[in-house]
Amino acid sequence: MKITFYGAAGGVTGTAYYCESSDACIMIDCGMFQGGRRDESRNKTAPPVNYNTLDAIVLTHAHLDHCGRLPLAIREGYRGPIFGTPATLDLTALVLRDSLKVQTSDLDKLNRMLVRNGKSKIKPLFGEEDVEEAILRMKPLPYHQPFLVAHGMEIIVDEAGHILGSGSLKLTVEEGRQKKSVIFSGDLGGRGMPIVRDPEPFREADMVIMESTYGDRDHKPLQETIDEAIGIIKEALHSKGKILVPSFAIGRTQDIIYYIEQAFRKGGLPRFPIYLDSPMAIEASRIYMSHAELFDEEMKEFIRSGEMEKDKGFIHSTGTAEESKHLNDVPGPCMIIAGSGMCNAGRIKHHLRHNLWKPETSVLIVGYQAEGTLGRKLVEGNESVNIFGERIAVRAKIHKLGGFSAHAGQSELLNWFNILAPDRPRVVLTHGEEKARIPLAEIIRHRYGLQPFLPQYGTSIEL
Repeated sequence: MKITFYGAAGGVTGTAYYCESSDACIMIDCGMFQGGRRDESRNKTAPPVNYNTLDAIVLTHAHLDHCGRLPLAIREGYRGPIFGTPATLDLTALVLRDSLKVQTSDLDKLNRMLVRNGKSKIKPLFGEEDVEEAILRMKPLPYHQPFLVAHGMEIIVDEAGHILGSGSLKLTVEEGRQKKSVIFSGDLGGRGMPIVRDPEPFREADMVIMESTYGDRDHKPLQETIDEAIGIIKEALHSKGKILVPSFAIGRTQDIIYYIEQAFRKGGLPRFPIYLDSPMAIEASRIYMSHAELFDEEMKEFIRSGEMEKDKGFIHSTGTAEESKHLNDVPGPCMIIAGSGMCNAGRIKHHLRHNLWKPETSVLIVGYQAEGTLGRKLVEGNESVNIFGERIAVRAKIHKLGGFSAHAGQSELLNWFNILAPDRPRVVLTHGEEKARIPLAEIIRHRYGLQPFLPQYGTSIEL
C-alpha cells in the first residue's frame, strides 16, 4: 500500500491522505487550507487524485481543515461514499453549507470591485449543487466496529476526544494473503476536556500517522487557564468593555460556554450578557445536544441537574445579520463569541474592526492561530492590522489562553503513543508546523528508538 500526503504535511491545515492498495484506493479527510494567500491558493483545486477510481472518502471529524474540499472532489467527478461517524456527518453538512455561504458573500464583494475596475468576475470554486451532492453521499460509520469501506480495506473508529464525533482510524489493508494496519490519529484531544469523551488509543499497528500540532510543548494546566480566564473576564467587567472571543463554531464555542456556565454555577463569575453571534455555532450547539449519547459523564450530569436552565436569560443567540450589527450599539460589559476561530472570516472580523482600537476592549484568543492569519498577528503583538482594507490600531488587551486547546499537548501525544510503542510501528508525523513536529520526532527517536518520517506535500510512503 502507498500513502500520499496532499495536505497537513509541514503545516496544520488541508488534511488529505490518499491511500492506494492493489485492489482499492481511499482518501482520509479532504480538508481546506487555512492561513495566508499561499495556503489558501491551494483551495482552488481538490487533492490531485483520480476521482473516477476513488472508492471512498473517510472523515476523522468535521472541522473545515479536514472536510472543506469535499465539494471540490464532487466537482471533479467523485460519486462514491463519504464515511464518518453520525455526529461528524451532521456537523460536516453544517460546515460545508456555511463554507458555501462565506465563499458566496466574499466573492460577491470581490466581483463588484472587479467590475468597477473593468475586470472579469471570478467564478466560485464550487456551488450549492456540489455541497448538496456531497451531503447526499454521506454514510454513517459506527464507533468500535470493523467496517469495510472498500475492497480489502477495513476501518475501525475509536474516540479521538477532539470534538463531538471525532475519531482516530485504524485502517487494515489486505493485499494477497498479507494484512497490514495503519492508524491515523486524526486530531487528538487531551484527557479531561469538557463535553466529549477522552481519547481511546489503539494498541497495535504497522504504521502510525500522528498529528503533531503541539509536538513542541505542553499546554498550561486547564484549571490554571480557566482561573486566568475568569480573572481576565472580571477585570473586563470592571472596565465595562466588550470581551471578544474568536472561537471555532464547533467544539471550542461549546467548551467556552460550558466553562462560563460552571463559573456562574460556582459563584466564580456574576452572570452577565453573553452573545453567541454565529449562526453556525448556534446550529452546532443544537447538533451537539442531539448526540448527547457521546457526552462524557460530567456533561451528562450537568444536563440532568437542570442548572443550564438558569443561564438562558444571560446567553443570547444572535442569528441574523441585523442582530449582529445591533451588537455594535450594545454597551459593555458583555461578551461576544463569534467565528472564525483564527479571525480570518466571519462576524468576528467586524467586531474586531469596531472594537480593537478601544483600550477597554479585551480579546480572548482561545485556540490555535495558523501562520498568516489575523489571529496570529494579534497574538504576535502587531500594533495595527488590516481589516477589510482599513488599517486598525490594536489598543485592546490581547490575551492568549493556550490551555483551552482541543489539541493534545506534547505529553498527551506521547501518552497516546505509549500504548502503541511496544509494537514498534513506523511513525509518520503530520499536522504540525516544523517547529512542532521536529522536537516531537526527536523525543520519539530518543525515547523509543524509532525514527519518525516527516512528509511534505505530495510525498508518498509505502507500507
